[in-house]
Amino acid sequence: MIDLFPFATGHAKGRLRRLVLALLALLAMPGLAAGAARASGEAEAWAALSSNRGAIAVMRHALAPGTGDPAGFRLGDCSTQRNLDERGRAQARAIGAAFRERGIAVDQVLTSQWCRARQTAALLGLGEPQELPDLNSFFADRRQAESQTQRLAAAIRALPQGTVAVLVTHQVNITALTGVYPSSGEIIVGRPEGEMFTVIGRISLPAPRGGS
Repeated sequence: MIDLFPFATGHAKGRLRRLVLALLALLAMPGLAAGAARASGEAEAWAALSSNRGAIAVMRHALAPGTGDPAGFRLGDCSTQRNLDERGRAQARAIGAAFRERGIAVDQVLTSQWCRARQTAALLGLGEPQELPDLNSFFADRRQAESQTQRLAAAIRALPQGTVAVLVTHQVNITALTGVYPSSGEIIVGRPEGEMFTVIGRISLPAPRGGS
């Protein structure tokens, strides 16, 4: 064993060793606390969805490698767009399975018209997806961000009371609505409260290795 305190003696060496151990414990605590907070937030999110009291799940589409949209992007042509890869398809299926395992009945599945979002919504298997243009990405035109986010918030508020809905959209849309930067396939669960969308918790299921 390496002696970390070769010039210390007796009690001094013991005190130094205890001090180092205490410092290491303090350094580890933020990571442990963050992990506990994530687990708590995820549990609260699932509980809200299970309560059938109108929790809304706003989900970033599953894994679709790349950023933004390719040159030549056309809304109605998936061959010009980023699409889910095998891992993304497996991730979407796994998320849908997680809802079913918890017995969560979803009343509506709403989706962006982008192919990667529509593919995600369909693979969830939680109901027939309906397109909602206000979920479309404004990544390429941020001038639309404020007005579109206001319309989306209004659409959420207009859902029948008690509706459990899954909205499949894009990172920029979710960040504008909630202030959260989600990873691919991550779900932000919240409720409309007045003009605000109050975040309850976050659910993150990583894409399975290798896909299926």
